[in-house]
Amino acid sequence: MRVVIAEDSVLLREGLARVLAEAGIDVAAQVGDADALHHAVHRERPDVVIVDVRMPPTQTDEGTRAAREIRARHPEVGILVLSQVVEAKHALDLFSEHPEGFGYLLKDRVLEIDEFVESVRRVGKGGTAIDPEVVAQLFGRRRASDPLEELTPREREVLALMAEGRSNRGICAKLFLSPKTVETHVNSIFTKLRLPPAPDDHRRVLAVLAFLRS
Repeated sequence: MRVVIAEDSVLLREGLARVLAEAGIDVAAQVGDADALHHAVHRERPDVVIVDVRMPPTQTDEGTRAAREIRARHPEVGILVLSQVVEAKHALDLFSEHPEGFGYLLKDRVLEIDEFVESVRRVGKGGTAIDPEVVAQLFGRRRASDPLEELTPREREVLALMAEGRSNRGICAKLFLSPKTVETHVNSIFTKLRLPPAPDDHRRVLAVLAFLRS
């Protein structure tokens, strides 16, 4: 797996590169602004781009805009967005446009090295990785019309963990449930959200998208 890192903090950029290299992931390029990121993606053809939401020169949404442009030009490239604070709208907008191969993590999550590396790998394989803090904020919003209202509390817990990108095995470990019980909950979620039969990975993405849009 090849990764390009776009982060204007040299210290964080070097730290990310070291963590990924030690995990056996090839860091093809490290850049500090959006223009350099575009050149690096065109040159290196990475599997995943890790990009900060806020980048020079204005430190507002350069990273978000760069992520959108990369998805448009290189839809095969996974995007893992890093943010200092929860900005759920950025996460929702980017995820809604192209949910496969997308992740949104708070920078603090990088300190949980194993989970961070797993998130990078998951995004590179076309999966999702949404920060638990973003999931919690979205679950806490008031909804005028909630397509998830049919879900039981346990099913909502399972869906929240799906939104983080956890596999059935990961959900089992987190909620102390058996594989059969988790599979039953996941299938019930698919049914209640009226998701037609399809490969499970695709339906998981659609279920998460329904959650984020609700």
